[in-house]
Amino acid sequence: MGLKPFHAMLQQALGYEFKRPELLARALTHRSFSADHNERLEFLGDGILNMVVAMMLFERYAELREGELSRLRAMLVKQDALAQIAQDLKLGECLRLGEGEVKSGGRFRPSILADAVEASLGAVFLDGGFDAVTGVIARLYAKSLAGLDPARSLKDPKTALQEHLQGRHLPLPEYALAEIRGEAHAQEFEVVCAVPSLSITEHGNGASRRIAEQSAAAAVLARLGLS
Repeated sequence: MGLKPFHAMLQQALGYEFKRPELLARALTHRSFSADHNERLEFLGDGILNMVVAMMLFERYAELREGELSRLRAMLVKQDALAQIAQDLKLGECLRLGEGEVKSGGRFRPSILADAVEASLGAVFLDGGFDAVTGVIARLYAKSLAGLDPARSLKDPKTALQEHLQGRHLPLPEYALAEIRGEAHAQEFEVVCAVPSLSITEHGNGASRRIAEQSAAAAVLARLGLS
C-alpha cells in the first residue's frame, strides 16, 4: 500500500520512513472512519511514550526526586502537549475521520490529535523497534527538553503567575470566561487573564475552562518574559 503525499510529509516530519506503511495508515484512522482504527496502537504508543520520556528525564535530571520526575513527565505527555506536537507535525491534515467528525472539527480536537500521536508512536515501534521509536520521541521532544527548567516547569502557569505577583506585592490576576465555542461534545473555552496593576491582558483557549485559564496565565508569563 502506497502512502499519499501528505503521509510522506508526515514521515519526513517524524524523521522515520515506514517499511509497513499500512501501520501508519491505521495510526491515522479514527474509529469514526473504520473498524480498523487506531485505538490499540494508541494504547501501545501511550505506554512506550511514558517509558521513553521517563528514561530521558531520569538520565537528564539526576538531582530530581521521583515525584518531581513524575510531574515533569505528566507535563510532557499530557493531552495539550501531544496536541501541540500534532499541530507541529501537521498531523491533523493526515487523519482519516468519519464525515461527522470532519464536520464537527475533529481534525483540530486535542483529544483526537493526541491519540493519533500516541498511535503513530505505536506504529513506529511495531515497524522499526524500540530504538526507532526512541529516536522519534527524542526528536519530537528535543525543543521541549532543551527549554525545560524544572524549577519553573514543576509549577503550573497559574501558580507561577500568582507567586510572581505576590513576590512583587501586586494584586492577584483576574480570570474571566470570554466565550464558549463549538458543540457540547467538542467545546472550546476562551478565558481572559487580566493583571490591571501591570496593564496586561491576555487570552487563553482550551478544551476546558481550567485548561484555558492555564493557557491565559502562560501567555501573561510570556509577556513578562518568565516563560
